[in-house]
Amino acid sequence: MGVVAAGLRPAGMTGQIAVSVKDVSMVFGNVHAVKNAFFDLPKGKFLTILGPSGSGKTTLLRMIAGFDRPTSGEIFINGQPVSAVPPHRRAIGMVFQKLALFPHMTAAENVAFPLKMRRHDARTIPEKVERYLDLVRLGGYGGRRINELSGGQQQRVAIARALVFEPDLLLLDEPLAALDRKLREEMQLEFRRIQKELGVTTINVTHDQREALVVSDEIIVMSGGEIQQKARPVDAYRAPSNAFVANFIGVTNFIEGEVVDLTSAGVVFEANGLRFSGVVTDAALAAGAPCAAAVRAEQIRIAPKDGSLGDLEAVVDGKVVDCIFEGERLVYEIRVPGLAGVLMRVFDHDPESHLQFGPGEDVRLGWNARDMNVFQK
Repeated sequence: MGVVAAGLRPAGMTGQIAVSVKDVSMVFGNVHAVKNAFFDLPKGKFLTILGPSGSGKTTLLRMIAGFDRPTSGEIFINGQPVSAVPPHRRAIGMVFQKLALFPHMTAAENVAFPLKMRRHDARTIPEKVERYLDLVRLGGYGGRRINELSGGQQQRVAIARALVFEPDLLLLDEPLAALDRKLREEMQLEFRRIQKELGVTTINVTHDQREALVVSDEIIVMSGGEIQQKARPVDAYRAPSNAFVANFIGVTNFIEGEVVDLTSAGVVFEANGLRFSGVVTDAALAAGAPCAAAVRAEQIRIAPKDGSLGDLEAVVDGKVVDCIFEGERLVYEIRVPGLAGVLMRVFDHDPESHLQFGPGEDVRLGWNARDMNVFQK
C-alpha cells in the first residue's frame, strides 16, 4: 500500500469492495449475538459500527478479524472467503481499547515488532518505522519507552504499529474509550487524518455518537444483534431509518400519537388532541396506526410565552423545568402540558445573544414539519 500524499486515494481503489459480510450470524448458546448481518464496504472507506453495549458490534468485528467464526454466513475480504482463515493469516491491523503495547520496548521497537514477526528485510525496518512514527506525529519519540509517553502518544504508537506492515484492513475496537474527552476528540481527528492520508480501509467499533459522525464515511447502527441502518453519517443523522436510530444518534424528542392521513407531502398525526405534520420515514405507516414522531433538540426554537415563532408549522406551550449551561450551548428541559406532560429538550447554541429562560417560566416551542420524522410505533 505505502504512504501516499494527504487527500489522495491509492490508484485502482474506486468501486472495489474490501469487505463483504453476507448473511452472517453468531449464536452463543441461546443468545443470537449477531443476526443476518449483510453489508459491503468499498476499499479506502472508513466505516464505524455504532451501537449500545450488547448490540453485537464487537462480535461482528471479532468475526471480521477472525477471532470468532460465524455460526452461519460468510465474510469476504478482497473477494476471498475468510471464515476458515485464522487471524494471523489475514492482512489485518488492529488497535484495541487496551493497547497491548510492550512496556519493556521503546516506541520504535513496538512499531517494528510486526515487521520482524513477518520477517521483513531487517535493513528496511528502521526507515519504515521512522516513516510511520512521523505519520502519527511521533518523530523523535522512537527511543522512548511506553511508560515515558502520554496516553495520547501511546495511542499513536499503537496506530503506527497496526499500520506499519501495510495491512489490507484496519480494525479499531473502541481504542479511544479510556481517554478523557478532550484527548478523545483530538484523537478522533487524528484517526480521520491518518486514514485519509493512507487510504486504508478501516472498520471502527464505538458507542460514541460524536466519534462515529466525525471520523466515518459510513455508519452502521446496530441494536439487538441486527443492523438497523447503514448510511453516510449525515443521512443517519438527518434521515434515520427507524425510531431506534433516531433516538440513539443525537438528542431526540418523541411525540406519540396516531396517524390521521398520509399524503404526497407527508403524514398528519394526532397527539393528545393536537394535530401535527411530519415526514413519512416508515413505509409501514398507515392511517389509524400508532406512531412516534421524532424531532431533534437543535431543530426546536424557543420563545417567551407571548413571543412569536414566525411561520413555524408546529407551536406548543411549555414550562421550563431546567436550564443547563454547557459552554457552547444552553440545554432546556421543558414540560409540555398539551402533550400529556411530555418532557422536551431544546438546544440554544447562541446563549449570549438570546433571551434566557429560568425554571418555572412559561415559553413557546416551535418547529417545522420537515424536521419531524414519523415512525410506526
